[in-house]
Amino acid sequence: MTRTALRRLGVSAACALGFLVRTVPASALQDPPAPQAPAATPAAPAPERTTTPEPKPYDRVITKEAKSDTGVFTVHRIGDRLYYEIPKAELGKEFLWVSQIARTTLGVGQGGQAAGNRVVRWERRNNRVFLRNISYDIVADPSQPIAKAVEAANNDAILMAFNVEAVGKDDAPVIEVTRLFTTEVPEFSARARVRANTFDAARSFVERAVSFPQNIEVEATHTYSTGVQVQNGPANNANAARPGSSSVVMHYSMVKLPEKPMQPRLFDERVGYFNVRQTDYGRDEHRAQSRRYIARWRLEKQDPNAALSEPVKPIVYYIDPATPTKWVPYLKRGIESWQEAFEAAGFKNAILAKDAPSKAQDPEWSPEDARYSVIRWLPSTTENASGPHISDPRTGEILESDIQFYHNVMNLVRDWYFVQVGPLDPRAAKLPLSDDLMGQLLTYVTAHEVGHTLGFQHNMKASSLYPADKLHDRAWVKKMGHTPSLMDYSRFNYVAQPEDHIDAADLIPRIGPYDRWATMWGYKPIPGARTPDDEKKTLDEWARQQDATPWLRFSTADAAGSDPGDLTEAVGDADAVKSTAMGLKNLERVSNMLLSATTKPGEPYDDLEETYGRLLGQWVLEMNHVTAIVGGSESQQKVSGQAGPRFTPVSRARQVQAVQFLSAYAFTTPMYFVKPEILRRIEPTGVIDRIRTSQQRVLASLLTGSRISRLVEQEALDGSHAYRPTDFLADVRKAVWSELDRESVRIDPYRRNLQRAFLGIMGDKLNGRQPATDDGRPLARGELRTLDQSVRSALMKVADRTTRFHLEDVRDQIARMLDPKFVPPAAAPPVVFALASDGLECWPDYSIHRQQE
Repeated sequence: MTRTALRRLGVSAACALGFLVRTVPASALQDPPAPQAPAATPAAPAPERTTTPEPKPYDRVITKEAKSDTGVFTVHRIGDRLYYEIPKAELGKEFLWVSQIARTTLGVGQGGQAAGNRVVRWERRNNRVFLRNISYDIVADPSQPIAKAVEAANNDAILMAFNVEAVGKDDAPVIEVTRLFTTEVPEFSARARVRANTFDAARSFVERAVSFPQNIEVEATHTYSTGVQVQNGPANNANAARPGSSSVVMHYSMVKLPEKPMQPRLFDERVGYFNVRQTDYGRDEHRAQSRRYIARWRLEKQDPNAALSEPVKPIVYYIDPATPTKWVPYLKRGIESWQEAFEAAGFKNAILAKDAPSKAQDPEWSPEDARYSVIRWLPSTTENASGPHISDPRTGEILESDIQFYHNVMNLVRDWYFVQVGPLDPRAAKLPLSDDLMGQLLTYVTAHEVGHTLGFQHNMKASSLYPADKLHDRAWVKKMGHTPSLMDYSRFNYVAQPEDHIDAADLIPRIGPYDRWATMWGYKPIPGARTPDDEKKTLDEWARQQDATPWLRFSTADAAGSDPGDLTEAVGDADAVKSTAMGLKNLERVSNMLLSATTKPGEPYDDLEETYGRLLGQWVLEMNHVTAIVGGSESQQKVSGQAGPRFTPVSRARQVQAVQFLSAYAFTTPMYFVKPEILRRIEPTGVIDRIRTSQQRVLASLLTGSRISRLVEQEALDGSHAYRPTDFLADVRKAVWSELDRESVRIDPYRRNLQRAFLGIMGDKLNGRQPATDDGRPLARGELRTLDQSVRSALMKVADRTTRFHLEDVRDQIARMLDPKFVPPAAAPPVVFALASDGLECWPDYSIHRQQE
């Protein structure tokens, strides 16, 4: 456990380590036996005294055969050996060390994949040079007395030590660093990324080393042995390595951190920025204060007095030369679409897209060079894209980013677009999509990932902050988009209907009002502010604009899972019942166009099967936006001084409406998916299982233990105004088992499957691997007993033998679930921990910590 983790847990290192030393049963805690004299052991031989060899003459180390490159360090290459000549002025300076996989063996990771970064410093001590790892987890003002204690608790680890082989001009030490790149250094290793077992130094070597004014770029071939069997074949090369040997080319960038750190901006939970965290022991507080700074690029105006100025240094993204040529203009458009957001912060042309230079233009340019931000196009069947960034841990300044664009993300957005809005865009009536439409979808994906590299977190709340009716308003959507933020997982406007006549271009997310406002909040200069604390008043005033304009709000801290407006893949979740009802109309339309859209003469039915599966998945997503209403609380992130609560339970009426909707549309079989002309082209059997699995996912979401616990608490706080958990469970039971109240009871196979799913979920609350231990257990037991009585009465009215056998089996299952002999055994008595310290007492920590994204 790290010092950071221990600090967050509120437990002293000595105390926690005591728990880790040994555990013993309570019976062993007796008086210790009398000490015995230790057995005599032979004296250990005295260790040999070693001395560091004296440096050799410079020309005997850096010979005429050396190929030298001058930059931040001078890099010398002599055969297979690599030397660094470190200027005296660069000793003690801090560098960011960035590790990436440049090229790889098929089935072993991805080319362009990040492999970690850390801050390092080179230090000379007599005739040795040490490479140290620098941590900024805990800090203190050097002028404060506690700074010495912080330094003592955060000693920088030595990653590798080197002898000074020679001394160059102005006392610059020359060291051989070959083994830094040809042996496995745990802090720089990609072994975990490539899922390898062992590293083979004999098959590893330095390929290239180049020095620039602010950075050094090194590439080395590393060979690993792997013993992991591929599960899904070599095409699934993102998941597992094949057994045997794997050689990957690692790219290491060592970039000098700014000598003058950027002035950081304090993080505010009301605005969604990634951030760096430090525990500052030097502030005048009664506890160590956590200081968090937002991650952002350093943008400075050429004309500080101008309302709109070009930056001194714009943010530049290069397009990977491996990118298919026809998609390059669309990726550039996605990058530069953020220019309008930066104009809100006072910057013109703040972000630019450029083609990567050719070898003739710049033979040393490399997409792995940490001075350049690049959109990497990766040959992978992974359906994804990601936008990581590298930032200065001292200030949050973003230094570089490489967006990873996996080839098959095109397949994902194609299916999403067709399934969600295919009936609204004539271009999507037939697959594959046209190049122009696919290009627009790639522009959207690019802009979203660029947003992450500008410092923005996801804002899943955004999609619920527009009035639901506005998603049908052509003029509103033209001006505002269908979601306030591109950083939401709100894909395409499936709430819109054909009669709304929404322009096809307005079905796709784009930069929204939240994105412009959040860019202003994070990047706009605040005149006269010399420290982060000087900016707090202005930043708070900007953040309070959320009170008057709801769609400027960000996801609420601690609300994950409880706020029905903070959902992934949602459109219009301000009123999820109404929006899902509109979405279902489009899904039915898609089911009717599915066969004609995917049929290609002479081709197999792969597209038909895939899109049919996506269609059912979309149905589950939209239904689960409704389940989130039950037991939910609407929220707004606030700070002291802002009126009103952060959390307001959803009204009882809305929760009841949600269950009624699910009863009518989720637990009633969606027969528009049961199309023999489709199903018998993709499989001999399976539709019953497909429907069962889909309905089970919705039912399981509705009956989660956390949801029931929230209902119990809402009743405890709000009494008769709350949706009582007993009423909720009764409503769900009646929806799933509605046939039992009919005069003639007949249950079809789809509903029998749903009812068995209900039994399984309730049974797990009593006898599962993690049975309920709160009110969920007696509530489940009570519902099963009530159901048993209803089934017993219904058996007198059954209309067919299959239904009778089903209901008899149901009674047998309930009896088994309620039988005490099937109840799991009680938990074993707790193990008593013996401390390996001198009677040190550990106080429990009842604080709750939230892990940051």
